[in-house]
Amino acid sequence: MYDQRVNDAMASDVAAFVLAGGKSSRMGKDKAFLRLGGETLLVRAMQQASAVTTNVWIVGDAKKFAAFGRVIEDVYPDRGPLGGIHAALRSSPAEQNLMLAVDLPFVDARFLNYLIGQARESGALVTVARAGGGWQPLCAVYRAGFFEIAEQSLREGKNKIDGLFASVETRVIAESELIGAGFSPEMFRNLNTPADWERAQESFPLNG
Repeated sequence: MYDQRVNDAMASDVAAFVLAGGKSSRMGKDKAFLRLGGETLLVRAMQQASAVTTNVWIVGDAKKFAAFGRVIEDVYPDRGPLGGIHAALRSSPAEQNLMLAVDLPFVDARFLNYLIGQARESGALVTVARAGGGWQPLCAVYRAGFFEIAEQSLREGKNKIDGLFASVETRVIAESELIGAGFSPEMFRNLNTPADWERAQESFPLNG
C-alpha cells in the first residue's frame, strides 16, 4: 500500500501520461482495449497513474480515446514512443513527468511512487530503470527540460530514446536496486504479441 499523504504532496508537480499511441501491429488488435482481470489495459494504466497524481493524460488518437480522459496527440506523428514523450512534455504543466506505456500491466502504483521518489531525490533529467532485459524508457520519469532533447532528436530524424540517456543527467535504477527494494524485474514484461497476451491472462484469471 502506498502512502496517500505522499501522493497528495506529489500531485501538484507531477503529471502522468499513459502512452497509448502504438500501432499494435504485432498484436493484431489495439492493445489499449485488451482486457485483463476484467478491465482494459488502458483503464488499468490510468488507474495506476492516478494513484500517484491527479494530473493524468492519455497520449494517442483523440478520436479513439477522448471518451476515457484528457488526450494529447503527437506533434510528430508515426515517430514511435519518443514522439509520444515529446508531445506529453510539450503540453505538461508539471516539472516531473511519469511516462507509462499502456502495455505494462504488471507495473503497480507502489513502484511508480518509488520511481517518482527517486526522480525527486536525484534531480536528474531522466530517472529510468535498467532491468528486465534492458532500459525501461516507457516506465520512467522525465523532467520538463527533456522536451528540448526530444525535440532536437525528432527534428534530426532520430527516434530512439535509449541513445539520448548518455547525453543527459540520468538516474539509472539498476536491477539489483529494484530487487533490493522489493520489486521484481518481471513487472516490465510487456504485451506485444498474442503469445505474450496468452501468458499474461494466466496471471489474471478474472479476465473478461
